[in-house]
Amino acid sequence: MQIEGSKIVVTGGASGIGKGMCERFAALGAGVVVADLDGDGAQAVAEAIGGTAVGCDVADQESVTALVESAIAAMGHIDLFCANAGVGVGGGLGTPLEHWDLNLAVNVMGPVHAARAVIPHMTQRGGGSFMVTASGAGLITGPVSFNYAVSKHAAVGVAEWLAINHGPQIKVSCLCPTIVDTPMIDHFGAGMVEPLTVDEVVDSVVDGLADERFLIVPSPQPLGMFQMKAQDYDGFIAGVQQRLAAMRG
Repeated sequence: MQIEGSKIVVTGGASGIGKGMCERFAALGAGVVVADLDGDGAQAVAEAIGGTAVGCDVADQESVTALVESAIAAMGHIDLFCANAGVGVGGGLGTPLEHWDLNLAVNVMGPVHAARAVIPHMTQRGGGSFMVTASGAGLITGPVSFNYAVSKHAAVGVAEWLAINHGPQIKVSCLCPTIVDTPMIDHFGAGMVEPLTVDEVVDSVVDGLADERFLIVPSPQPLGMFQMKAQDYDGFIAGVQQRLAAMRG
């Protein structure tokens, strides 16, 4: 995957990781469509980088299909689609069901809607790349938000299925950062790790896409814990229980 000269769509592009990716991709010479539910925010980012803004609700298949059509009309084709939009609102057992519905609609069905809309286009063209922004919580767990952790496990599953069934023609990647210093951090409170910067995450994205890696993990901790989980599930759960208890005091 070469960024320079590529035509790229990023959902959730008005802020956070998505904004950072849009800015970096444009700086590296890509054409970028900035998509977001916040249309004004998307427009501000697009104007700053010389891209195109499209308002989009990733939880709605018709809206995502319209985004893909608009991007193709604006750029001619799509080389890389970053299904990056996500929500983090949630909590424990008492989390309202509407928060569960929102997390599943955006974090899981968002990438599904995107894949349904764009992968046929890429297949017809003979190839392309598709990246799902999941989370370290999708590999290990997210001890603070029940519904967020479950939705991100499912997002990893979406990426795995797409990679198996549409690769190697379609290069599928799954981005799994830990806590990142973005507006979403307010939903999680104090974490067990220091937050990553957006630049650190975007650095890993550029390197991972260049290497055509499936799993893009910006920090070593979640991958190490994921490996421990596979080797000793009971030990993994006990370890996280202990760390969470210490964090909560």
